[in-house]
Amino acid sequence: MTNSPNVSNLSSPERAEKDHSAGSGNYQVVARRYRPKTFEELVGQKHIAHALSNALTTGRVGHAYLFTGARGVGKTSTARIFAKSLNCVTGPTLEPCGDCDSCRSVSTGEDIDVLEIDGASNRGIDEIRQLRQNASICPSRSKFKIYIIDEVHMLTREAFNALLKILEEPPEHVKFIFCTTEPSKIPITILSRCQRFDFAGIETTAITQRLAAIAANEQVTADDGVFETLARRASGSMRDAQSLLEQLLSFAPEHISLADVHEMLGTANDQLLFRLLDAMLQCEPATIFAELEAAASEGVDFGVMVEQMMGLFRDLLVVASGGDASLLLFCSTTQFDQVKSIANALGLHRVLASLQILDQTHTKMRFSTQGRVLTELALVRIAHLDHFQMITVLLDRLREGNLPLPVTPSVTQEIKPAPVKSPPAKPAPVKPVPVKPVQRNIQPSPSQTPNNSPSLSQTPNQTPQQRFNEASVPPKVDLDAMTNEKAATVWRNAVDTIPGMLATYATNYKKLTFENPNVFFVVFDNRLAKELCERESPRLQNVLSQAVGKAIRIRFELIEEKPKESVPVQEVNRVALNKEVIENPFVKKIEEIFGAELHDVQHR
Repeated sequence: MTNSPNVSNLSSPERAEKDHSAGSGNYQVVARRYRPKTFEELVGQKHIAHALSNALTTGRVGHAYLFTGARGVGKTSTARIFAKSLNCVTGPTLEPCGDCDSCRSVSTGEDIDVLEIDGASNRGIDEIRQLRQNASICPSRSKFKIYIIDEVHMLTREAFNALLKILEEPPEHVKFIFCTTEPSKIPITILSRCQRFDFAGIETTAITQRLAAIAANEQVTADDGVFETLARRASGSMRDAQSLLEQLLSFAPEHISLADVHEMLGTANDQLLFRLLDAMLQCEPATIFAELEAAASEGVDFGVMVEQMMGLFRDLLVVASGGDASLLLFCSTTQFDQVKSIANALGLHRVLASLQILDQTHTKMRFSTQGRVLTELALVRIAHLDHFQMITVLLDRLREGNLPLPVTPSVTQEIKPAPVKSPPAKPAPVKPVPVKPVQRNIQPSPSQTPNNSPSLSQTPNQTPQQRFNEASVPPKVDLDAMTNEKAATVWRNAVDTIPGMLATYATNYKKLTFENPNVFFVVFDNRLAKELCERESPRLQNVLSQAVGKAIRIRFELIEEKPKESVPVQEVNRVALNKEVIENPFVKKIEEIFGAELHDVQHR
């Protein structure tokens, strides 16, 4: 359903409207003059045009339709085409004549039998009641009375309820066509009574071809890439693309250059974006600042530039994930090789991090007047992301329990001793008496040097990095000689390396013992501490295994103190009674008269 750039693809009514377009006072904008008039001219919605055409051909025309989709994708235009096909003098037909009174009035939105209603300004129950009363009246000159309600999701709940009955059983001459950008706000009772058609975003290629046809009909030439740039900026909306073209026709009425597009829209050209990308790849902040200064002098909007960078990194993400050229949205297919080489150089993780930085920057720019500073900050941060590439490697090594740091090119270089400077001349010192050093042969213990790995004395040709890696491995602990006291010390030292409340609860145990061959038995008198340690037991086992050098298991137990047996209140109080009060004759007389018993004595 896409149109080629030929002028002949534009319908005759569009050519007639062009006669009064440029120089007359009845000027209409491009989006209105080049609105599709038939299903064949409908761009990018082939599936919907096919379904509605079959409904007209077979006579299976429903009484209510719901058209959903983003702005500018053809919902209202399709509703008008469908209304013309139903009410044309030759209809119902797939090709309305476009010359009869009904077709002309529907195209201009002035037909008395095809009523276009704005749901945002007619959203109350009173308007819907009026609609129900008018719907019972037969059409004045056409076959059907058609109601096109735009932005129907703006109706109130009461208005939707009032619409239910007539929507379910309307008169034979009434048809409803609802258009909305937010179908989720429509009640399910309305949705179940309509035939729903979802309008997709229009492809960039289709928008490019349509803009080229319009420009040719307007007798305006353009450089290569102009219409593709407008189509990418429109993000799938034909109306947005035509509005941008309308601006360019006023800006450059005879010839449109790519520089005109970037100057009018405040966008950055592809060369500038790729130069910035290369500076970020090479980690050259000075080049980034220079390019942004040049962009500012050309009037580039930094908010728009960040959006363009997000689109560029989106294509890099697709290519880094294995996508092909057909999935590119921002870059053209001719730039695929260049995008692929950059994506391979950056890597998937770095592209993901860059996208997150750009997204956060774009959000902050909405509430800040320092757009340039935020843009510079974001791009410099992306340029230095290569320093964080080792984080994923470190995390993988930690998960595997391999603590030595990975060897980096900057560390593997042999460390050369610094040249020793000759000391200044001094007076001849007193010659000391030579002392023969004592020869000592210290052998490492079996726990410090395992049998399966050579000791430091056995590998004298090790590099400094290798010696550092071996030194960073914690010494092994002999589990055969482990006592409860040593186990408690190992437990506290290992748990202290864990941040947060886990370390506090883990050291708040009641008793800790070691059970051969490799079990730490921990007893708690606090239920909360025991439950937290059980939930984090893999973490505790990991740090203990690293501290000991062998796999460790942990067993937890809870001992709750039995509540003390309560002494009856009556006995306690009787013991605590004041002797003078008990023996008071007046008190005894009261107990005798009322048959009462004294339980407590309080002094004030």
